[in-house]
Amino acid sequence: MSAKGGAGRTLGLFWSSLICMPWASQAADLSPTAPVPELRRTLAPETEAAGFYLRGDIGFSNQSVERLSNSLDALGTIEKVNLGFAGAPLAGAGVGYRFNPWLRADVTGEYRSAAAFTGLERYRDTSLPLGYGTDEYTASKRELAVLLNGYVDLGSWYGLTPFLGAGIGAVRVTLDDFKDTNVVTQGLAYAKTGSKTNLAWALHAGVGYEVSPSFTVELAYRYLNLGDGRTGTVYNYAGQCRSCEAMTFKNIDSHDVKLGLRWSPGTSAVSTEHAPLVRRY
Repeated sequence: MSAKGGAGRTLGLFWSSLICMPWASQAADLSPTAPVPELRRTLAPETEAAGFYLRGDIGFSNQSVERLSNSLDALGTIEKVNLGFAGAPLAGAGVGYRFNPWLRADVTGEYRSAAAFTGLERYRDTSLPLGYGTDEYTASKRELAVLLNGYVDLGSWYGLTPFLGAGIGAVRVTLDDFKDTNVVTQGLAYAKTGSKTNLAWALHAGVGYEVSPSFTVELAYRYLNLGDGRTGTVYNYAGQCRSCEAMTFKNIDSHDVKLGLRWSPGTSAVSTEHAPLVRRY
């Protein structure tokens, strides 16, 4: 081999090594060295009432009655001119239990304060000069109610949780100071206090606002069916009774607006940790 050929091969090997060195270095960097760190995302702890809660409510009622019924309240066909109750406040308290984030139930006791009743009915009586007589009614009505209620919470948005619910229970309807004045005949009838206990049922709709994990403010509408009410025995102005029966208030119901407070003595923080966003295989 000539000296010139040997020198050429040596120079070629030198340049080849210079060109390959950076690629070899980069290949070494790609070899496994340290594990890729896992990135984990954890949501803030979710809090929910754990078990029992206490509640208190105040509100206002708007009540109605279908008709009044008594075998002696008129001599003929009755035409209802106007029957109605004034609005009245109510207050209640109860204890409940949350089963999960969307289902809860409670038992409530409620006092519904006296609502003034006024009414006017006209009836046909051919023995009267104009062929008609009238009955003008006044009374006062109050109730005590106990309900078992169930609610479904429909999810939360910015601390607001709408809900729907239903309830069933018992109510004691009390009627005081009933009077029936007949201006046409110059007659008067009255009754002492009377009470009747009925099955009651309710429908609820509203929204709760979570002030803190253990304290919720609630604004709700409720339809409450109270059944019938009944006075004491009805007497005439002379203190006499013919059939000695009561006046019945048929099908009383109420549309209530309530403001409530719910307090959970114990709350639990549930931390929800999600799977890694980047996994190592």
